[in-house]
Amino acid sequence: MSKKKSFFERLTGSVRMDDNFDEDLFDEEKEISEEETVTEDTSIGELTVDVIETPKQIIIQAMTAGVKKNDLQITISRESVEIHGERHMQSFSHDAEYELQELYWGAFGRIVSLPDEIDVEESSAQEEHGLLTITLPKIDKNKQARLKVA
Repeated sequence: MSKKKSFFERLTGSVRMDDNFDEDLFDEEKEISEEETVTEDTSIGELTVDVIETPKQIIIQAMTAGVKKNDLQITISRESVEIHGERHMQSFSHDAEYELQELYWGAFGRIVSLPDEIDVEESSAQEEHGLLTITLPKIDKNKQARLKVA
């Protein structure tokens, strides 16, 4: 019997992966997005992302509502971006019971392969109203500079 997807999973398309995860259900999705891979630890949820490419930059957006900025870790290389975080569950009194529980809580992550090389030092990230936006300027491979002989 399959477990009902949470509201967050339905809203964002994310999937909580655990020991009972059936990879055959997602073979079709894997074929569609082979460049984007889930992190190695399959006990964490997969963060859904949008990757937008313009002539001068690559922009990655992800919904991180409910995650404190200190609980987000972003690692950037010239070819990929790795995003990890954790959404902590609020605790209620110990005599409270859930009537319905659909929100996703716990660790999540994603590794995104980039379509072009980026300038790591000029990259930036900001979060506003639960939307994480990572701006990655592309490396200008045609850029030239004159050197002065000393």
